[in-house]
This record gives sequence, structure tokens and C-alpha cells, in this order.
Amino acid sequence: MVALKGSDIEKFLARPQRPIVLVFGPDAGLVRERTEALVRMSVDDPKDPFQLARLEGDDLASEPSRLVEEANTIPLFGGRRAVWVKAGARNFAPAVEALIAAPAPDCRVVIEAGDLKRNAPLRAICERAGNAVALPCYADSARDLVRLIDDEMRDAGLAISPQARAALVPLLGGDRLASRHEIRKLALFARGKARVELEDVMAVVADASTLALDGLIDAAFAGRTSELEVQFGKARTAGTAPGTIVSAALRQVAQLHKARLSVEEGAPIGDAVQGIQPFVHFSRKAAVEAALKTWTSARLERAMAELAEAALEARRQSAMAELIAQRALLALAIKARRKE
Repeated sequence: MVALKGSDIEKFLARPQRPIVLVFGPDAGLVRERTEALVRMSVDDPKDPFQLARLEGDDLASEPSRLVEEANTIPLFGGRRAVWVKAGARNFAPAVEALIAAPAPDCRVVIEAGDLKRNAPLRAICERAGNAVALPCYADSARDLVRLIDDEMRDAGLAISPQARAALVPLLGGDRLASRHEIRKLALFARGKARVELEDVMAVVADASTLALDGLIDAAFAGRTSELEVQFGKARTAGTAPGTIVSAALRQVAQLHKARLSVEEGAPIGDAVQGIQPFVHFSRKAAVEAALKTWTSARLERAMAELAEAALEARRQSAMAELIAQRALLALAIKARRKE
């Protein structure tokens, strides 16, 4: 079984050896970051359509043979070639199975997918194949976030005080790209200084963090609609953007989903909460445990999809962003109350 973990993933990314790579997990930002890194390493110019073929998994479900054909296509002007497959709602495991069974192509195939259960066909096929590898992407641990902060600060030519780093870590997590964006925003704010201090973190990042919206998010997942409306009004009066509110809810649902999967695999709720403790303030333990009793992993997956759609619509229709965000959270609260 070839399913890498921890430091083995970073070693593989430094020198990928297998032609077929499945990148999956609940951290969509980390999935995309690793997928793009593999694609950049596999071709000379990712913008060249003759070097990089982009395929949709839903299309391959209807035409499985196309993946083998694309993987064996010789670039028109020579050079290296790669295929980037983005998983959708339909099962295209037969296309991947046919590719694995065929002679190894002189081409790297990178498959970008969401969170896959252990028995998901796509994951099972890639984990047991000798010419494929599966790279799981889970939410960053506190140690991962410290390393990410230090790397970004070093690239920006900045130091960061221990107090600022300690305050920053709980404000990140859930999505690698979102965390990286917040750190870079902080570095930009501190440009001209030698070191980032605690007051810089509080000025720039705190407003975008889940911690600033705890009451609102907890009310939504508990189904307390009246409290939600009050908290939503407070957040907007304080100047918190609708997109930030939805992003906070997305980070929360990602952490709940991770913990709920642990519960469904047999872990006590207390242990599951402990597993996401770097992202949950101790004062919220009771609220998080209550949410884990109310929500199943399947319902959390649906909530995640609905919130992601709301986030996209809020960006597309900026004039309606507040209404879109409020309706999304109210819908979440109603489903929590009805256990839908």
C-alpha cells in the first residue's frame, strides 16, 4: 500500500518517483498547493496546453479510455507532458484503474480530489497500485503552522516575536492557502519593520479569524437562529466582511468534519475534540462537543459544499454578499435544529 504520511510526503514532493499521484483531503488549499507544485515540476510550461492536459473527472466517468489516451499522447513540440485531473461528483475510478493496468506512460498524471474515505474506490485503487501514490492533505497541525509562519516570514525578510507567533497560530488552520494568505497579509502590513510583534497580529489577522466570530459560528452549528441573527448583526457592525464570516464557518465545518470522522471510526468525542484542540479555544469545548453529537460526517460534507457555494456567490455578487452570507448561516442553523 502506497499512502504517504508526514515527512514522507515532503520527501516525495521534493523528488516524485511515481507517474500517477492522487492528492486528496479535507484541506482544499493544501490539496491545490501540492497539486500545482507537482504540475510545475512535471512540465516546462504549465500554461502550454500541449504540455499540460486538464481533464474533469466527471467527463472521464463517461469516457474512461480518454485518460489512457491523454497520458500516452506525445507532445506536439516535444518536451515533458502531464495530465491534471480534477475529481468531481461522478466516479471515474475505472479510468484510473485502466491507466494503472496499462504500461507506465512517459507522463505524470496528477489527480486532485476532495476528502476521500478509506474505502473510496479512487483512493483504494491508488493506494494499492505499485505505480501510483496517494498524498493525503489534512489540516495543518500547530507544528505545521509554526513552520509555515517562519518560512513565510523568512521569505519576506522579517522576524516574528514568540508572542506574535503564539497568538497567530490559533488564528490559522483549516485551509493552507487561506493561512498562507493571512501570513503574507501580515508580512505586507509589517513591511519596513525588522520584526512582527503581537500588536501587528491583532491589528491585521484577528478580524479575519474564527476566534473573532466564535459566538456567531457556534450559534449556527447549534441551531440557535435568534442568537445567530444578533451575532451576525454585531459582526457586520464591527466591520467584518460577509466573505470573512463565511470563511470562518468553512474553517469550522472543516474541523468538525475531521473530528466527526474520528468519532465515527470509534474515538470518544473528547478525544476527537482533543485532536483539533490547536484550533479550538478551551472555552468552546462544550459547544464543539455538542455540535459533534448533532452533525454526522455526511451532513457536514453537505454543509461544507453549501458554504463553499455561498462563498463563491458572495464574491460574484458583492452587492448581495451580506444577504448571501446571512442566508447561508441561517440555513445551516435550521438544518442543525431539524437534524437534516
